[in-house]
Amino acid sequence: MKDAIKPTLMQTLEGTPVFVHAGPFANIAHGNSSVLSDKIALKLVGEEGFVVTEAGFGADIGMEKFFNIKCRTSGLIPNVVVLVATIRALKMHGGGPSVTAGAPLKKEYTEENLQLVADGCCNLQKQIQIAQLFGVPVVVALNVFKTDSHAEIDLVCEIAKHSGAFDAVPCKHWSAGGKGAVELAQAVRKAANQKNNFRFLYNLELPIVEKIRIIAQKVYGAQDIELSPTAQTQIDRYSRQGFGNLPVCMAKTHLSLSHQPERKGVPTGFILPISDVRASIGAGFMYPLVGTMSTMPGLPTRPCFYDIDLDPVTEQVKGLF
Repeated sequence: MKDAIKPTLMQTLEGTPVFVHAGPFANIAHGNSSVLSDKIALKLVGEEGFVVTEAGFGADIGMEKFFNIKCRTSGLIPNVVVLVATIRALKMHGGGPSVTAGAPLKKEYTEENLQLVADGCCNLQKQIQIAQLFGVPVVVALNVFKTDSHAEIDLVCEIAKHSGAFDAVPCKHWSAGGKGAVELAQAVRKAANQKNNFRFLYNLELPIVEKIRIIAQKVYGAQDIELSPTAQTQIDRYSRQGFGNLPVCMAKTHLSLSHQPERKGVPTGFILPISDVRASIGAGFMYPLVGTMSTMPGLPTRPCFYDIDLDPVTEQVKGLF
C-alpha cells in the first residue's frame, strides 16, 4: 500500500500529463480524484496553468461531493465547473427507449429528433442549477457524435446558455483529438476569469438529518426524506459519539436524480428513503444508503484484465472489446 498512496503519472495520446489516483465510483463513494494528485498537478502547471480534475457522474452526485467533502478537506476552490453532456443521454431523459449494453441503439438515438432532445434538456437545466448552488461559473461541454445533427447540437447549446451556463460548446475531441476541444478550452479560460462566489451547501454543525434533507431537497429535488428505524438508530448513535459534524456522502443510484433508476428527466415530489447510515470516520464522512443501494460495485467475478494483452508483432492491444 505504500506505493498506492502515490499518484500514477500517465499521459494522453498527445503527451498531456495525467495523474491517475482515485477511489470508488461516485454513486457509492465520493468519486473524485485525490487531493494529493490535484495539489501536485497545481504545483507543476504553475500560476497560469489549468488543472482538470474529475468528479464522477452528474452534478447531483460527484460534483456535490466534490464541493461539500473534497473542497472542505483540501481547502481548494475550483474556478469553473465543466458539465459534460451528450445528445444521446438527453434523449433518454426526454423519454427515449431504454438502452441495453452491447445491443444496437434504437433509431431515436441515431436519427434527428429535436422534440426528444428538447424534452431531455430539463435534466441538463437541473444539472446547471445544481452547480449554481455553489456559486461557480458553469461551462457545458457537449460531446458530439457522428449521429448528432447540427440542429440538435445548436438546440442543446442554446438551452444551456439560456439556463444560466456561462457558455456551451460542442466538443469533437473523440474524433479530432486535442484540436477538437480548443473552443472548450477557450471557454473555460474565459469562465475562470469570472467572479467566483463559491459557497458550501450546508453547515457542518447542522444535525445529520438536516444535512441529508438539504441534499435531498436542494440537489435531488425530493419533497422530503424518510428514515428507516435502522438509519435513525445509527444517526442517534453517531451523534452521541461526537461525529455529528462530519459531511455527508450519499450512496445513491447515478441513473436518476431520484432513488429510482427508471425515473429520468427531473423527478419531483418524491420521498427519498434512507435505509441505513454508516460512518467512515477515518475518511471523514457519513454515508447514508438511499433505498436499496449497495456499496459494492457490480463487477464480474473474473477481472477483464486477464483477457487483455499486447500483440508483440502488431503492437496492438487485444481483448479490450
